[in-house]
Amino acid sequence: MNNRSTSRFRRAAAIVAGLAAASVALSGCLYAMIPEQAAPRPSSTNAPDTEGVSADLLPFYSQTLTWTTCGTGFDCTDVTAPLDWENPSAGEITLSVVRHQAEGTAIGSLLTNPGGPGASGVELIQGSLDFAVGADLIENYDVIGFDPRGVGASTAVTCYDAAQMDDYLYTIPDAPRGTPEWEAELLESHKAFAEACDANSGGILPHITTINSARDMDLIRAVLGDKQLNYLGYSYGTFLGATYAKLYPEKAGRLVLDGAIDPAVPGLEVGATQALGFESALRAYMQNCLDSGSCPFNGTVDEAMADLGALLASADRSPLKNGDGRLMGADSMMTAIIAALYSEDSWGYLTQALDEALQGDPTTAFLLADFYNERENGAYLSNSSEAFRAYNCMDYPVEDDPDAEAAITKKIAEGAPTIAPYWNGPDSCSVWPYPPTGTRGEIKAEGAGPILVIGTTNDPATPYEWSESLANQLEEGVLITRVGEGHTGYNKGNACVDDAVEAFLLDDVVPEDGLRCE
Repeated sequence: MNNRSTSRFRRAAAIVAGLAAASVALSGCLYAMIPEQAAPRPSSTNAPDTEGVSADLLPFYSQTLTWTTCGTGFDCTDVTAPLDWENPSAGEITLSVVRHQAEGTAIGSLLTNPGGPGASGVELIQGSLDFAVGADLIENYDVIGFDPRGVGASTAVTCYDAAQMDDYLYTIPDAPRGTPEWEAELLESHKAFAEACDANSGGILPHITTINSARDMDLIRAVLGDKQLNYLGYSYGTFLGATYAKLYPEKAGRLVLDGAIDPAVPGLEVGATQALGFESALRAYMQNCLDSGSCPFNGTVDEAMADLGALLASADRSPLKNGDGRLMGADSMMTAIIAALYSEDSWGYLTQALDEALQGDPTTAFLLADFYNERENGAYLSNSSEAFRAYNCMDYPVEDDPDAEAAITKKIAEGAPTIAPYWNGPDSCSVWPYPPTGTRGEIKAEGAGPILVIGTTNDPATPYEWSESLANQLEEGVLITRVGEGHTGYNKGNACVDDAVEAFLLDDVVPEDGLRCE
């Protein structure tokens, strides 16, 4: 299992890259865009917003941006930010930013974040603009994507080359699962990875945190010339947006947080809740598969889930050989399953993958796992796995309570019996070279004004209860419920959700709290 879901990673393991790397149907997702050289364009219509900025941060907040054409309809620029916001003179980093200018008259900028932590906002907007935002927002906003610090084209976390990443993400331990030798083997693998990240990332690892990224967002807002931040964040992007509202309530404009993370849930509980969420989504898929008449399983849902468990156990004992020579064990097969559960649009791929796997062929299962890991033709299209680890190991406090771990293990085993054997393992962050600086706790964002929170009732990655909780925590949280399957709710074909979000972002119309969209 890879490091953007919960297998092998007890703490903060499954805050997965929601929109850009997993919830898009396989027919189209990420695109590597090569900027076209063109004459520089001016910065924003408005001058940078430097009101109230301290003298040591003024050079950053007063910078003028130079935009360059980087694909049809897109402009790109770099923003210079402090490496250490507590000590702005200690060094600088670069933030990569893309803009799609409003097709009509712009009412301002709309910053977006696709999730992760570690997903590229630049690639999302360049490659899938109309997936990220609806047509009315494209018409009326300058839509902004950015790569957070540590990610993609920004100053990035760098750990392994492609061959080393293959060994790390798809490795099959020699020792039997669950034995002390298995744990030791995995922990040594995590340690080597962490040491490589530290050696190859130019000293940025201690500063790859959500708080610093939220501060970067305020800098982007200011240099774009916006007085307030308008924002649409998906999955992990909800935690980033809520953190921004906590730090800068007076600068928080119209914020929409879709597929929310509960900032108060401890890391151990995050993993357990997501395990149960994916098990629920897997059962929903299985019922749909059985009803289709073309399912490789038979009988009741419980019987089919048991047969799937047997398939996973078989792959754990005897990995399946792919046409390119790679071996697929149970962990990578679980990665493939989870990748397909983000969207009903991908359930057909899962059926094909499981049908083939039952015949000893992992071709489509590797397609799904590679898609999830952003691997294509032996290369990795992004550093999302590396950035994911860096953020989570700095954001989540260490939890060393054996009794709590035992209780969580029991909860997962009872509530997610199919997934449970491939979910837990040694804490990869226990060997990270820097201690975490983040905390867990409620975010109220007093003074920020209404903030929309969207929850989908059977969202496996960010379970619905987290959206309910975040909306309740926020001083003026407004909950919108999408009844359905899959990860996140806006721009997924539900007119009720879309209309409410767009009325808020375009006209500042706040929907009724508790709006339920069937």
